[in-house]
Amino acid sequence: MSVIDNISEALQKGKAKDVVAFIQEALDNGVPAQDILDKGLLHGMSLLGVKFKNNEVFVPEVLVAARALNKGTEVLKPKLIEAGVKPIGKVIICTVKGDLHDIGKNLVRMMLEGAGFEVIDLGVDIAEDKIVEAVKAHKPDILCLSALLTTTMSEQAVVIDALKTAGLRNDVKVMVGGAPVTQSFCDSISADAYSQDAAGAAEVARTFVSCN
Repeated sequence: MSVIDNISEALQKGKAKDVVAFIQEALDNGVPAQDILDKGLLHGMSLLGVKFKNNEVFVPEVLVAARALNKGTEVLKPKLIEAGVKPIGKVIICTVKGDLHDIGKNLVRMMLEGAGFEVIDLGVDIAEDKIVEAVKAHKPDILCLSALLTTTMSEQAVVIDALKTAGLRNDVKVMVGGAPVTQSFCDSISADAYSQDAAGAAEVARTFVSCN
């Protein structure tokens, strides 16, 4: 196996020390940072995302792999900046007002980062005015709204209305998700997309930026 394959394999197994060592080996051997990112780290996360979607791996494995991804990108970031490599797009993600759940949101964030996005995580229990402020400040391509409770999913509609009022609705794609959320609810509040799992969310997000 090549050192790039080793990076991908080590990432999928969540072996952060091995990921860092293999990245350093690849850099020492003159492998471009872009190739290490695309064919090693992001490819590994993509494969893991497919396994997660197929129930071949579960949340703990994804969390460990995400930590390995973070360690790897720390090593790679200076080289990527030097080479002028940019993220494929920018995403703001949060859990809406009144909802303190973050596991689903965190999984989606990890899958988006693994797909090559810059992700700004606002956290949990975020009111619509704070979200509108963040959209104005960061100008993301995509806004991801999470809600795990039937009592808070209506806040996703509140955010979309606030974006309309602020004149920002056409500037950002809005994706919604969470246990009680469905495609029909997504359609009813005029969101742009819904995904029932984290891996699917990353796939949908990629289609939005590839259309730009």
